[in-house]
Amino acid sequence: MISTFFILLVGFQLKHFIADYLLQPSWMVHGKGSLGAMGGYLHAGIHAVASALVLLLVGTPLWLIGFLCLVEFVIHYLLDFAKIHYSHGVEERREPARYWGLFGLDQLLHQLTYVVMIFFALQAVTGVMS
Repeated sequence: MISTFFILLVGFQLKHFIADYLLQPSWMVHGKGSLGAMGGYLHAGIHAVASALVLLLVGTPLWLIGFLCLVEFVIHYLLDFAKIHYSHGVEERREPARYWGLFGLDQLLHQLTYVVMIFFALQAVTGVMS
């Protein structure tokens, strides 16, 4: 169970870095604040697909992968959409503490999403319900 936990934890950390920082061109970033723009949807989709790969590594049941990745897609999209709106006009050079606080809050909420996903995946894979 411990090795499964660490595979999931490290897997989600790596996929988050890759999806958020390496696979996110500027047109995706700029599309995250508009319901009519594809950028935010594609970005959340990349996260969901990459999470599915991580969950497959440990043998998570396919039905649970589908459910968790759908929920992650929705949550990721909504968190990014909200971040664009609640941080509008906040510039790092003018308000560094507020800028980095909002950035950190966004990242924390994404990480807590992975904590929940790991919890359910571990239960399904190991059969341990505690």
